Amino acid sequence: MGGKYRIKGNKYPRMRRPRRRGRLVVLVVASAAVLGVGGWGTLQLIDVFTGGGGKASAAGGGTDCAPGTKSSPSPSARALPEPRTITVNVFNATTRSGLAKKTADELKKRGFKIGDVGNATKQYDKKVKGPGVLLGPASALDTSLPVLGTQLPDAERRTDAAHKGAALDLVIGDAFKELAKKPDADRALTKLARPEPAPSSKKGC
Repeated sequence: MGGKYRIKGNKYPRMRRPRRRGRLVVLVVASAAVLGVGGWGTLQLIDVFTGGGGKASAAGGGTDCAPGTKSSPSPSARALPEPRTITVNVFNATTRSGLAKKTADELKKRGFKIGDVGNATKQYDKKVKGPGVLLGPASALDTSLPVLGTQLPDAERRTDAAHKGAALDLVIGDAFKELAKKPDADRALTKLARPEPAPSSKKGC
């Protein structure tokens, strides 16, 4: 046979294309790069889900600083005297007649004890411009005076060291119209005995 190759004996050269080493090198490099990126990404995912890494630890180690509000513990009920244990003297310091008796009758219906009823003394007569003045001894400031104050919330409260006895004085003033409505007075008395907890803010970081 003619041509480039001659067959001699029983052997003959294998006819194949030369290897393309350049393409093979590129594939190997690309594969290595893909494996490297994939491995790095896997490590990052592991850190995220297992809480690894310095930043994740620092973030996870902090306290819960989410803003919000919480209520203070509910205060216990106050030991206040009941209306039936409080004696009230009712005095009229206005020019309108009959106010003292009418007011005393209403207070009696609401459970208060009634003492003296009549016109106010010269110290207060025609000198009380507001709805009224509630007067009692110093010991009544945080006890019986607030209880009586639920019946006339806009009245001025005063204590006098020289005040005799435990009875309270209700001096009716020029701006007086009537006592608080009984349902409103009852709610105020309940709230006074058991105050609602005050909300306190919980600030965030």
